[in-house]
Amino acid sequence: MEQYYYIYVLHSKKDGKNYTGYTKNLKLRLHEHNSGQVESTRNRLPMILIYFEGCLNQQDATKREKYLKTHYGKMYLKNRLKQWYKESNLI
Repeated sequence: MEQYYYIYVLHSKKDGKNYTGYTKNLKLRLHEHNSGQVESTRNRLPMILIYFEGCLNQQDATKREKYLKTHYGKMYLKNRLKQWYKESNLI
């Protein structure tokens, strides 16, 4: 069976900002983030998963991650997650 790569977006309940990354093992990576093992999110806990996508290879995943970190990628996510943001009173 093929190994998938996941692009994910976490939302910090502490500062209200998002974090975008990619991984082979989404469940493990979420655990690492929320247990303080990831330096870039350590001071922003707790983090909740608000979005993820699967890719068939690492190259596609890194391209997609880079896109989602751009202005247009952030606009895409805001539009894609409009209902979640609305229900969370964030827009």
